[in-house]
Parts: sequence; structure tokens; C-alpha cells
Amino acid sequence: MRLTLIPLFFAPALLSAQAPTKLDAEVDRRAHALEAKVVAWRRDIHQNPELGNREFRTAKLVAEHLKALGIEVRTGVAKTGVVGILRGGRPGPVVALRADMDALPVAEEVDLPFKSTVRSTYNGQDVGVMHACGHDNHVAILMGVAELLSGMKAQLQGTVVFVFQPAEEGAPVGERGGAAVMLEEGVFDNPKVDAVFGLHVFPFETGKIVYRSGGLMASSDTYRVVIRGRQTHGALPWNGIDPITVSSQVITSMQSLVSRQVDLTLTPAIVTVGYIRGGVRHNIIPDSVEFGGTIRTFDEPTRDSLLVRFQRIVTAMADANGAKATIVITPGTPVTYNDPALTEAMAPTLRRALGAAQVEIGRQTTTSEDYSLFQQKVPGVFYFLGVTPKGTDPAKIAPNHSPRFFADEAALVPGVKALSSLAIDYLAMGSKPKM
Repeated sequence: MRLTLIPLFFAPALLSAQAPTKLDAEVDRRAHALEAKVVAWRRDIHQNPELGNREFRTAKLVAEHLKALGIEVRTGVAKTGVVGILRGGRPGPVVALRADMDALPVAEEVDLPFKSTVRSTYNGQDVGVMHACGHDNHVAILMGVAELLSGMKAQLQGTVVFVFQPAEEGAPVGERGGAAVMLEEGVFDNPKVDAVFGLHVFPFETGKIVYRSGGLMASSDTYRVVIRGRQTHGALPWNGIDPITVSSQVITSMQSLVSRQVDLTLTPAIVTVGYIRGGVRHNIIPDSVEFGGTIRTFDEPTRDSLLVRFQRIVTAMADANGAKATIVITPGTPVTYNDPALTEAMAPTLRRALGAAQVEIGRQTTTSEDYSLFQQKVPGVFYFLGVTPKGTDPAKIAPNHSPRFFADEAALVPGVKALSSLAIDYLAMGSKPKM
């Protein structure tokens, strides 16, 4: 169940967040003083990437840094995750800040002095390993935020929980990992977290913050369908049931799910077929055909409805042709949903921290994030941090997950400032009496 904040809780704080505070100059000074460290951490992590549930070196680097700051540290959470707890000088609410640590099975093609040449085994295959999604930036930024906020511990009105998460990109076959396992192991329970903030680097202009209230990133569900007919000679189709013909009709009918059964004036949705397999010889009608793909939506009611309609249309079309359909839906990540009240309350903080011109309301993206699981536990805000050098067209650069993905390090300090300011302001807001 998604929790919703009471807008009145933030009413007095919203006004103060719009005006400059005495802490802004200190946050700015501390963030710039940390720049060399944050850049060095990012380069070290980038050059030594690790796949999901294998982030042993990265976790050790993070844990040692947090311990050196005097922060309470838990290691081995969800296998390789690290959690740090910073208790402020005054009592108040608890806010969590999250960074993901894992890299991707991608061989880097960017010519950098700290380019990754690491190779590993991924699901039985020898692969290159690269931070092609930019998680190295996330870890370095949160390490910087931890140092900045620990230096302001006496001024914090509550507690900050630093969540360094493994396996956001998914665990290896046969394993579990990521946000779901961290939550199962109590990452938000002791202390009990009230809200969570996180960011993701993305190909917007360097230093830009892009956010939106409500659904920001899509849910991601995977499906596999087997259409079973009856095998026969290709010259005698009437003696069998052709699963290739049936599958083609099913796939064609599936297109009406989005075009005719989802109210596209309210929310977009996607049903994609990613593969289809069937048959081994030109004159044999096979016994079965398998196809699969992904379903993406931006709100839970649409997601639930579309999954029901998907199963109904596949089953009905197969039955109408005398075939049988077996459907396996693997639930993925839910919608990355920014709590509207919390988003409205914290947007002025982002504008004040980086300048109004650097903060924009953006479009939804059909990529997905398991950060959404944290948002189902407590209200949260997730936003994008631009890493495309100024003067470069973001539409023409390599996107996340590309072997040529590049992140401009000039975005690191803005990233530290934004996340630190959100934590400070949220704790200050939460310490105010409810109206």
C-alpha cells in the first residue's frame, strides 16, 4: 500500500523552503570542498565495477568511509548492501537517502584514463563489466553527502539513513537481491524511516535536476507465452493446429490493448513483444510457439487492469483457434511514484539549492527502477541529475546502458548539494508541529 503524506504537515515548511536559509551557504561550501574526493571515489568505482550481488570491493570502500565518519554501519544487508545511520544533534524524523552500487555486463568503449577493463562471468558467460548506467556516480555522490551531513551533525533535526543498495539491475539467475531484499531485512525498520530520496544520472544537461510528481518511471513486468497447437506436415495443415498462425493472430490482437483498452488521455502504456520462437523446418508445422516481452505502465490501477486484459485476450484468441495458451507473468518493479505532497514540499529546496533555472519538471520515462519498492514502503521522491556536458545535444549522445555512456563529473557537486539539502530541509520540516 502506498502511503500519502498529509499536505498540512508541510504547510509551514513549504514557505520556509522557498526562502534562503543560513545553511545554504554552508552546504555549498562543504560540497565544493568535497569535490576532489567525490571525483576520486567516482573514478575508483568506475575503474573497478562489480555486478549485482558481487559488489564486495565497493561495499568495503563505502563501509570504511562511513565508519571513519563516525556513522553507525551495517554491512552484508541483502548480501552486499551497506547501511549507515547518522543521528542528528536534535530529535526528529528519519529520512533515507539511497544509491545503487552495481554495474552492468557491458564492455566499455569510452576512452577514459580510468576506463574499466574488468571482465567477469554473468549467467555463465564471459563479459566485460562497466558502470554503463552511472551507478558509480550515485555511490560517490552519497559518500559525499554522508561526509557533508556528518560534518553538520549538530544542526540536523533527526536521523539520516544512508542506503547503499546492491543489484538494482537484477540479481544473477537463481539469486534474489536489490531493494526488495533490503526491505525484507529491515533497512527501513530500525530506525523507522519516514521518507526516502534518491537520484539517477541521465542524459540531460549537466547539473540539471528533472523531476515530476506522480509516476516518473514505468512499472516493468515480463511475460512469456507458449501457444500449443498440434504438429503436422506443412503440406497437410488441416491435420493439425498451426501455433505460428495462432501466435500471429494473438500478437496482432494484443496491439489493441494499448490502442483501444487504455485511456491514453490519462496515462501511457506499452506492450512489447521482444522475441518469438517456433519451428525447425520449412515443411513442418510445429507443435508450439513461444514469445515474450515486457509490459510498462505508469500507475498501479492501469498496471493491474492491463495484466488482466492481456491474459484474457491471449487465452481467448488461442481458444478460438483450437490452441491452448500458457502464460507466465513475472512481476517486475512497480511504478516509480513520487508522492505528490512530498514532491510539492521539496521542489523549492531543489530550486534553492541549485537555482531555479537548473530545475525542471520533466516527462515520464518508460525505463524502470526498483527504488519504487522503497516508495511503496514510505513516501519518496526520485529525480534525474543531468550528466551531458553543456553544449552537447543530449539527443545525440549515448544513453544509459550503452558501452559509450559518459557522465560529466561536473554534475557531482550539484548532486551532493541537492541530496544534502533535501535531507536537511526534510528533517527541519518534520520537526515542526503538525497543524
